[in-house]
Amino acid sequence: MKRLLPIIALFFISITIQAQNSQKARNLLDEVSAKVKSYDNISIDFKYSLTNPKENLNQESKGNVIMQGNKYVLNFMGVTKIYDGKKIYNIVPEDEEISISKFDENEEDAVTPSKMLTFFNHGFKYSWDILQNVRGRKIQYVKLVPTSSKDDRKEIYLGIDVQTKHIYNLMEVGKNGSKTTITVNSFKTNQPLSKNQFTFAESKYPNYYINKLD
Repeated sequence: MKRLLPIIALFFISITIQAQNSQKARNLLDEVSAKVKSYDNISIDFKYSLTNPKENLNQESKGNVIMQGNKYVLNFMGVTKIYDGKKIYNIVPEDEEISISKFDENEEDAVTPSKMLTFFNHGFKYSWDILQNVRGRKIQYVKLVPTSSKDDRKEIYLGIDVQTKHIYNLMEVGKNGSKTTITVNSFKTNQPLSKNQFTFAESKYPNYYINKLD
């Protein structure tokens, strides 16, 4: 019994520490969400990488996105995607083709760049991870594990700038061994935007084939 009591005590201390760490992680993510929602608009330049040693896959690309509410203009992998609040316009210069489709942002599986900054609010278990110094910036990592067994992601690491509460990077580890990393190179807020920033102008693409999907 004397030997058993310390083990039991350590077990409950461990549970308490885990709960505290989980709450710390949750509190930090709440601060990130509140900060994102406080801005009128957000402009981000980012770097994207995808690796999978098993499949000899190593891919890198850069992109940028401007967001205001749920509206956005995303430039990534040679494609421009515009969402004006009602429809999505996929513009592919290489093929000189544009596809137009309706979008229901209330759908559970609907994904927008703005949701990518707050995706962690539901469906994950949280834990406090390492603190790194990146070129003088303190980056606190939070580990997220999907609660759904159907999720293809094994775990996600979200790096957050301790001072600004902005997301620095996101690393997804897939169950298939793949690793996806998005690193924010530039994060600007409340920039002066054109009133037509999120408006699709068909006249700019006179020779493009337009495919209306809806």
